[in-house]
Amino acid sequence: MISEKMKPLVNNNSAIRAMFEEGAQMKAVYGADQVYDFSLGNPNVPAPKEVKEAIYDILENEESTYVHGYMSNAGFPSTRKAIAESLNRRFGTSFGPDNIIMTVGAASGLNVALKTLLNPGDEVVTFAPYFVEYGSYVGNYDGKLVVVPADTKTFQPNLEAFSEKLSEKTRAVIINTPHNPTGVIYSEETLKKLAAILEEQQKKNGSPIFLLSDEPYRELAYDGAVVPYVTKYYNNTIVGYSYSKSLSLPGERIGYLVIPDELEDSETVITAATIATRVSGAVNAPSLMQLVIERCVDAQCDVGYYERNRNALYNGLKELGFECIKPQGAFYLWVKSPVEDEKAFVAKGKEYHILMVPGSSFACPGYVRLAYCVSYETILNSMPAFKALAEEYKL
Repeated sequence: MISEKMKPLVNNNSAIRAMFEEGAQMKAVYGADQVYDFSLGNPNVPAPKEVKEAIYDILENEESTYVHGYMSNAGFPSTRKAIAESLNRRFGTSFGPDNIIMTVGAASGLNVALKTLLNPGDEVVTFAPYFVEYGSYVGNYDGKLVVVPADTKTFQPNLEAFSEKLSEKTRAVIINTPHNPTGVIYSEETLKKLAAILEEQQKKNGSPIFLLSDEPYRELAYDGAVVPYVTKYYNNTIVGYSYSKSLSLPGERIGYLVIPDELEDSETVITAATIATRVSGAVNAPSLMQLVIERCVDAQCDVGYYERNRNALYNGLKELGFECIKPQGAFYLWVKSPVEDEKAFVAKGKEYHILMVPGSSFACPGYVRLAYCVSYETILNSMPAFKALAEEYKL
């Protein structure tokens, strides 16, 4: 009845979403305050006040045909100009409006980039642990996802194994920094080494390899950490960005691609990506939200809220004996399972109304992910449950 391509997606439906749905059922039974749901990266921080003010002002003072009408498939020129100028101010880049394509969030942006670049059978390399949907995105265009095993000491990219995974079929590499699910920020040293490896492989292949930098968590960095801007290290870089986290707007589906002039045959790639936006069915990014972003391009949510949550959850679990990676960014805590089968640990957690996502969902078994973009009270209230869970394993 359904297509062959859809059958494995139905059979392997996202564990993250399944856990989220299970959490909703548990809350209906036990009460929301008695369920500690760390499953989904759904921001709890309100959008900045500038966003609400911009929406009201645009709806009250702009012509509705402009606010709600079509524009170039790449987006409003004024919005793209505002984003390019913001990036140039913050990162010392030299982008113009033509280097920006507005997208329906970062997920749609990655799909647009992959549709633009991939031929059937092309390989796309990424690093475990990785966001589970990457495999689906690559499969949408008949590519093959090649996974580099994790460096479980640092959770920086495993560059030695990376070199071995590259081949004449490699067309693209996906990185994600700050990282989901570990919270690690890829260092400048890591990016320089990664770029050098790609440059060498490009020469061997005689064709470009594109680096797709997935950056929905760019603004969520703690303790003064710096997130290097990837286009500075490798010319054939495309950046995908989303305002889902930085402005707490996940349901509005608004983001952009950056395709620099330094990218090989950049004009053709920009044109193709603009057409890919249209033929993917998105047509263009939401018009109202583009205009909102134009006015709020430098606004940010309260990162201090997430930092407080990180500290409370990380310190609390460490004191109970759990082994955790301290996040530098994003809003996820990556915790080593006290038993080899982390799915059994997740199941045991449910007995205490704690919802965690198994690391095997990120191609890295033996760990679990906790999304701490929840209320501060949820974290504090969950500690007795985590203590009881720790006692199960005699931590």
